[in-house]
Amino acid sequence: MTGDENEPVVTVTRRDGIPVVHLHGDLDDDSAPAASRALSEAATSGAGRTVVDLSGTCFADSSILHVLLEAQKNHAAAGLVLVLAGPLQPVVRRLFDVTGSGRAFHMTDSLATAMTC
Repeated sequence: MTGDENEPVVTVTRRDGIPVVHLHGDLDDDSAPAASRALSEAATSGAGRTVVDLSGTCFADSSILHVLLEAQKNHAAAGLVLVLAGPLQPVVRRLFDVTGSGRAFHMTDSLATAMTC
């Protein structure tokens, strides 16, 4: 890592047995495959929910939105819950608002809330 706070980083941790996919930095088509893999693996983890931590996301384009929508579809089909956790940066919030896709997700303002909602 170069130390650039906007460098795209996708990591997965577990918190109380729940997979948390952390999407950090500027996310676009180059980082979409890593995000997709992480979300697919989380869906098969055996937990009833997956939390996506977007609090460190500085920018996300339509390719990331597509990954999130696909993950939502796959989680719902498997009877799992996908929760997006903020707080969201204004540019990320705008992506959901402009596309009208925010209503497709369960969204919370914090990771703590996403773990228990």
